[in-house]
Amino acid sequence: MTAVRFSIAAAAFALCAAYTPALTAQSAPAQPLAVGAMAPDFTLTTVTKDGPTAKPFTLSEHRGETVVIAFFPKARTSGCTAQMHTYRDKYESMFLNGAKVRLIGVSTDNAADLTAWAKDDGFQFALGADTDKKVGALFNAATEAGYHRRYLYVIGPDGKIEYATNFRAMAQDAYDDLDAAIKKVAR
Repeated sequence: MTAVRFSIAAAAFALCAAYTPALTAQSAPAQPLAVGAMAPDFTLTTVTKDGPTAKPFTLSEHRGETVVIAFFPKARTSGCTAQMHTYRDKYESMFLNGAKVRLIGVSTDNAADLTAWAKDDGFQFALGADTDKKVGALFNAATEAGYHRRYLYVIGPDGKIEYATNFRAMAQDAYDDLDAAIKKVAR
């Protein structure tokens, strides 16, 4: 009887060990896209504090500009609010008041919720409603839980990814690094 229990346990252990690499590979967290790669093109419904924009945002239509795409999990949550408030408060200096740098925050929230948040909090930049999570999937930001990872990309005027990170919204050095990356690209 003990030999049978041992054999069953050994077989179960061997079976589990054989499938562990595959399970680990599947559950490994996604990483931001590589710096130097061409950013995937996309079109997304965007809103501002004044309501929906006249036309959707299409990345390829902004060649010649520096574009910052800031994926975030959920409107009005503490980390996302801190992040977007910092962007709002540093908009003139960090994003050159939108003159050479286009900032778009992207979440899975719907356009009405994003519009209300932008209006209530006075955001001077666009927010994108990625309700079907397709844009998040293109940039490895979409999660199985239905939210986006807090990935941030700086896309150069040539359409290439110049900076990519899993953004730490509560760390001042993350904003310093972003500011330096933008200044390097948007001369």
